[in-house]
Amino acid sequence: MKAQPASTRERQPAPRITDVAELKRIAQELRRQVVRLVAPTGQGYVQQGLGAADLFTAMFFSELRLDPADPAWPDRDRFLLSTAHNTAIFYATLAARGCLPEATLADYCKDGSPLEINASERIGPLIEATCGSLGQGLSVAVGMAMALRHQKRDARVHVILGDGEMQEGQVWEAALMAGARKLSNLCLILDYNRMQVGGHVDNVVGLEPVAGKFESFGFRVETIDGNDMDAVVGAFARARAHTAAPTCIVADTLVGKGAPSLEGILGHNMKLPADLAAKALEELA
Repeated sequence: MKAQPASTRERQPAPRITDVAELKRIAQELRRQVVRLVAPTGQGYVQQGLGAADLFTAMFFSELRLDPADPAWPDRDRFLLSTAHNTAIFYATLAARGCLPEATLADYCKDGSPLEINASERIGPLIEATCGSLGQGLSVAVGMAMALRHQKRDARVHVILGDGEMQEGQVWEAALMAGARKLSNLCLILDYNRMQVGGHVDNVVGLEPVAGKFESFGFRVETIDGNDMDAVVGAFARARAHTAAPTCIVADTLVGKGAPSLEGILGHNMKLPADLAAKALEELA
């Protein structure tokens, strides 16, 4: 009998890590990898990556149902990075999770490499959608969540948004639809680091009360310390258990987290000379 393709066979998803200490260890290693990825060019999205490392670790190692050997598995949980430029932490996480060969990270941002500064579908089905234009990710996630519900699949959709892109009107149109359709299989994570290309978000267009806004759109909302692994893991578990509405997790994160020489420095696309990269790696050891 001909074997069924891996994507159509019944299978168990990859094991999840539940030990918080181990998740913290992974997050710290991912931070080191972010610095290593950005250092050769001397400029990149290192600050966002360091701040979001705990979110990505909890997402890919503890929360998402996935099969690294078959990224197109129909019953996988979906993940979209709406802030598609935050690729240093994204690619580092994918490689650590076994979804990308570790050796491919050496091609990060090189001419002709699929590992572009903005994550695109050139990589393959690992990237659910190309979201280079900010503000689009939630719309795509809402469409996916509606499709999965129509197909009667119990897979979930997770999307990370940046606070700067919350100033896009398309985000709120999508939020309105998600709340109206009570898409409980949708989890929005706001990486609330208060930094956008124009500086501090409050100096561009303030978002507060951001939690209240999402509540008024029909979301279940909780605000957490996005650099507290216990809080992040718990928030994902509560989102998964909630079946009446979509969830919005407002995750307060610190740019440059883990490297004191970089913490709190608002640098959207940061200059990272060799000496500063070396110092950051020492601090992250």
